[in-house]
Amino acid sequence: MAGVPRLMLLSLAILSCAAVVFAGTDDSKSKDDSPAPGYPKAKVAVVEDTLHGTKIADPYRWLEDANNPETQQFTRDELAYTRSLLDKQPQRERINARLQQLLTIGSIGTPSNRGNLYFYSRREGTQNQPILYVRNGISGSDRVLIDPNTLSADGTVALDWWHPSDDGKYVAYGTSPGGSEISTLRIIETDTGKLLGENIDRTRAASIAWLPDNSGFYYTKLPRPGDVAAGQEMYNRHIFFHKLGANLDGLKDAHVFGEGHPPQEWPNVNISEDGNWLVIHETLGSSGRTDLYLLDLRKSDNTPQLVAGGKDFVYYGQVFKGDLYIQTNDGATRFHIFKVAASNPKRENWKEIIPQADSVVKNIGVIGGKLIAEYEKDASSRLKVFSLDGKHLSDIPLPSLGSVSGIGGEWYSKEALFRFDSFTVAPSIYRYDIASGKTTEWARINAPVDGSAYEMKQVFYPSKDGTKIPMFIVSKKGTKLDGKNPTMLTGYGGFNISRTPAFSGWLYLWLENGGVYADANLRGGSEYGEEWHRAGMLSKKQNVFDDFIAAAEYLIAQKYTDKDQLAVYGRSNGGLLTGAVLTQRPDLYRAVVCGVPLLDMIRYHQFQIARLWIPEYGSSEDPEQFKWLYAYSPYHNVKEKTLYPSILFFTSEGDTRVDPLHAKKMTALMQAAAANGPDRPILMRIEPKAGHGVGKPVSKQIQEWTDIYTYLFWQLGMK
Repeated sequence: MAGVPRLMLLSLAILSCAAVVFAGTDDSKSKDDSPAPGYPKAKVAVVEDTLHGTKIADPYRWLEDANNPETQQFTRDELAYTRSLLDKQPQRERINARLQQLLTIGSIGTPSNRGNLYFYSRREGTQNQPILYVRNGISGSDRVLIDPNTLSADGTVALDWWHPSDDGKYVAYGTSPGGSEISTLRIIETDTGKLLGENIDRTRAASIAWLPDNSGFYYTKLPRPGDVAAGQEMYNRHIFFHKLGANLDGLKDAHVFGEGHPPQEWPNVNISEDGNWLVIHETLGSSGRTDLYLLDLRKSDNTPQLVAGGKDFVYYGQVFKGDLYIQTNDGATRFHIFKVAASNPKRENWKEIIPQADSVVKNIGVIGGKLIAEYEKDASSRLKVFSLDGKHLSDIPLPSLGSVSGIGGEWYSKEALFRFDSFTVAPSIYRYDIASGKTTEWARINAPVDGSAYEMKQVFYPSKDGTKIPMFIVSKKGTKLDGKNPTMLTGYGGFNISRTPAFSGWLYLWLENGGVYADANLRGGSEYGEEWHRAGMLSKKQNVFDDFIAAAEYLIAQKYTDKDQLAVYGRSNGGLLTGAVLTQRPDLYRAVVCGVPLLDMIRYHQFQIARLWIPEYGSSEDPEQFKWLYAYSPYHNVKEKTLYPSILFFTSEGDTRVDPLHAKKMTALMQAAAANGPDRPILMRIEPKAGHGVGKPVSKQIQEWTDIYTYLFWQLGMK
């Protein structure tokens, strides 16, 4: 969408005695007196730190070094132990066979329209990676433009991002190996498929703004190692200008923006339809702050001017026909829209054209001479059409409660294209005709599942402090509420990210076998605007855990399940979530799946790109922030001789977002501490040649979900 970009975000044992000291102890006897499982032996080598007067002993600091032969042996031993248990489960073969069907359903992305060309990604069957196609005309035939499946034998090279030029003549795109997301930028000519000579590295999640005449583009990239202080090569994202065909490695490209700004700030760009104005959004992590800059490209003084910023508000902008359209939550937590002349964008000149509504504005942009706005109400998408002066013209109907994923179209387009899906509706692309106002289906994924056999409910339950939290519950129609249904509860609760209903092939294996699936819209997300986000970040992060615990209690109280049939699942920030709730309420769940997690919240910010997340979590370097981090950090709240749920940690060696050290340290610690018998094992699964999840080949996804479901069916006694 040639509109306002969304906030881009990249989506934890105190020791005693001689061996291991824990944050607390539980003197109650374990309910399971079976002998402890035969876990691999992890050495204890205590490193003691004193932070703000508090002594913290870390017994497994050595596992932070992935290159240490002892760490590598520990990883091999843990993986062998996990395999020895999962591979012998009798249901594993049938689980894998069904997932081979469900995870090869395919995928489709929202098309981008350039002139008469339509660019979109699609994956079919057993293809490991989505392919970028180009279609000539709205009903024309498709042609393969970029097929990343040909770039590696094992399908681990991914197409991370792509941006067509204004007329579609060229496409800038980035690929990376092994889930690293450290992309290399290349240019392909659409008509011929010929690669130009550009080869620019370090373009992670690149933001691209092409000049209208195709002569060059503005783009973002990270510094090369050695060009900045050690540990900062994953930060310091700056904006450069590249002239097409010149300086092919980009090393001498003109620097445009970023010098003198904090290294954790993350800039993105877009450009006006006439090429006169460059719009820059600079986001400070997930702090809820985005500053807005304008650069007049007609002037020789190439210094971006601050339009709005320096405060804890979000300001997004797009220039069209000399007017700057601004989407902001300054004065409206659910966002409102202003219009001002780009040539004189002082705050006193802003005119509100779309006031705050009862739903949250997620995205807005100019398509076909209209403003197309994506809203979200109670964690479900809405689409509205406005005139350029903000008059509401119509709503775009959607099939049901669900998710709109991106809106494709340009200022000159005759249509807007968008993707829609839900828990029970497979992804489809719809075309909204600007002139007639009619919506028609453009493409769909044919899924071999019967969505009509299942029902989705939305409920609202009270959290610990009385706040009403929405939650979606999906199950077979006619499911009895007898308290005995195997139930998977998930959530995220962070980084201003909403959890709207979305189709996942893997979910149907769970539903088909009588499982109930619940997805809670915890505080920390963006479901109700920035206030909802702020209510679950920094010192208020405990609200997120309370919301999730209350969701589990609700499901039990309403007799969907009981504590012996309840599993919880989360990954990334959701892995932190499950790590926290398993240490805070170990009595409430039977099984925990904790994926690519943050678990050591005292040291998390020292690894990979995690300094970008200090605005979300805080830093233990700050005395006040240390207090709340230490209070909930999962790694520092494991209690000795406590009966915990069974746990499956999973992570990847190539993760450049959340370092796998978290899962390794927590696995070693909990295996040493928990009073669990062999019926409640604590396992770790670690994937080589994969990252945080972006670009993971379908073959690896199938194996990962086979292990997750084998584990869950075993632990919950499902047949």
